[in-house]
Amino acid sequence: MSPPGLYRRAVGDLDLIRSRDPSVHSRTEALLHPAVPAVWGYRVAHRLHRRGLRRTARLLSVAARLASGGIEIHPGARIGRGFFVDHGTGVVIGETAVVGDDVTVFHQVTLGSVGWWHDDARPRGARRHPEVGDRVVIGAGATLLGPITVGHDTVIGAQALVIRDVPSHSRVLAPVAALPRRTPGSGPRAAHRPLPSPSPGREVSLLFPAW
Repeated sequence: MSPPGLYRRAVGDLDLIRSRDPSVHSRTEALLHPAVPAVWGYRVAHRLHRRGLRRTARLLSVAARLASGGIEIHPGARIGRGFFVDHGTGVVIGETAVVGDDVTVFHQVTLGSVGWWHDDARPRGARRHPEVGDRVVIGAGATLLGPITVGHDTVIGAQALVIRDVPSHSRVLAPVAALPRRTPGSGPRAAHRPLPSPSPGREVSLLFPAW
């Protein structure tokens, strides 16, 4: 790409950040956004990866992760135009992941595999990570695992665990926290009652307070 082309693309990236993050008010401020080193570093690392310079690509990927505050994008992933990571900390995108155009990802999102013990049984070169369509929004803390496909114009809600294909124009939402009904006389202290000691062969759930 020529220098004028690189400049136009860089300006486009900064304008994209301004359009999707209301807290950013100028291109200069957008330069400080964690998505900048993450996306720009990924693009260079991806080119090196495709040319067979895998070690150099991984080294650049590590540098981009440190500069972005924890956005880890494997150089082998394929990411389209208009990709935006909001906040960014804790984002992981695996080697064979495919991300379409105009996708927005929030912090602590994982596009991962289901584990090497399953991946070893797949044919060599098979996709191990999710494929995300165009104009998809993935909320904070969402986890997408395995070679699943998420269709275009889909919203994945915060904290959702997705392990199956999702059709286009869908909304996938995690369960919403509910306030348990309190019995008469119970107060805020009820949530802090000590849990019973587990007896042999008994499991105690720590997911909900004992009301």
